[in-house]
Amino acid sequence: MQDRFTNKVALVTGAGSPRGIGRATALALAREGASVVITDIVAENVERVTEELQALGPALGVVADVRDKGAMERVVQSITERFGGLDILINVAGLTRPTPLLDISEEEYDLVLGVNLKGTFLATQAAVPAMLQRGGGAIVSLSSVSGQRGGGVFGASHYSAAKAGIMGFTKAIARELTPRGIRVNCVAPSMVDTDITGGLLTEERKAELAKGTLMGRIANVDDVVKCLLFLASDESGYLTGVTLDINGGMHLH
Repeated sequence: MQDRFTNKVALVTGAGSPRGIGRATALALAREGASVVITDIVAENVERVTEELQALGPALGVVADVRDKGAMERVVQSITERFGGLDILINVAGLTRPTPLLDISEEEYDLVLGVNLKGTFLATQAAVPAMLQRGGGAIVSLSSVSGQRGGGVFGASHYSAAKAGIMGFTKAIARELTPRGIRVNCVAPSMVDTDITGGLLTEERKAELAKGTLMGRIANVDDVVKCLLFLASDESGYLTGVTLDINGGMHLH
């Protein structure tokens, strides 16, 4: 086991899903020595993952909606009170919908943009003051190949817009924050074998999508986690404002 994150405090949003990128990222950070705080909106999922984390080291789980500015500020306050500060933010919280443009309701648009883009904004805005107090840190957000190629798999127009927004947001705040000691990057995975599609990712669909990659398979959670941890660690110390593609050759540009 490496120890890239010993004495570091990390916050991972959207970490409650049993097969999700957030949970796997949180556990990987804990295995490498970090004190880890997670958020999600489903209480029993937060409790379960927090217990897994506490078996590895110091951890805290908070039920919070990333769309709620006050809730995210309270999360960061709890982190500073419990662990003395914050070094790493991993923005994972997100959801997708395959709805065609003309069928997207205003409520669904607000949900998809709210969780994916506004949630990334609010979590980051809440975290940055605590990171500045520590003298710097690293922020890594989860974008998507959908934001680069205009969807085409499960994410429709609102999802693509949100994920493209995360890439632009990453570059903009990298310009602001890197001179102050905070590196800001994001990753853009293609389809990952998780539960985000709500059961639509069948074995037949996986095989079909695999044919569209040069690697001959879709991504698994570990493919993404390794890249997230790289960008959160000092190994990527000269990278900021970067969108790291994790797509197995599905989208070359």
